[in-house]
Amino acid sequence: MARPKKRKAPRGMRPSGLGGLGGGSRMDLMAQVQKMQEEMAKIQDELAEEVLEVSVGGGAVRVTITGQQEVRSIEIDPELLDPEEIDMLQDMLVAAINQAIETSQARAAERLQAITGGLSLPGLL
Repeated sequence: MARPKKRKAPRGMRPSGLGGLGGGSRMDLMAQVQKMQEEMAKIQDELAEEVLEVSVGGGAVRVTITGQQEVRSIEIDPELLDPEEIDMLQDMLVAAINQAIETSQARAAERLQAITGGLSLPGLL
């Protein structure tokens, strides 16, 4: 009895030998990775220049931060400089800085997700 002939998978569906990922040679994959790295570097440079402002307490404390989590300035409403209110001021500073960092990280993740296609790449930011 004759054996049936094996059919080759379409070119884009053949395994590449890299964890079963189809779609091309190792050189193609390396070129894609290099392009992704270049795009990520470009976005990280842009994020370094991007400035975000966050305020808490109805604008009483404002923090300006870059897209790479570098705090540029902290502005405090002079009315909060009452020595009896120092605890509240300190709490507001912590809240403003943490909110600014979260906002900056979310912006960076949003920008980089377009390149990574939603892949989780630990240590990227």
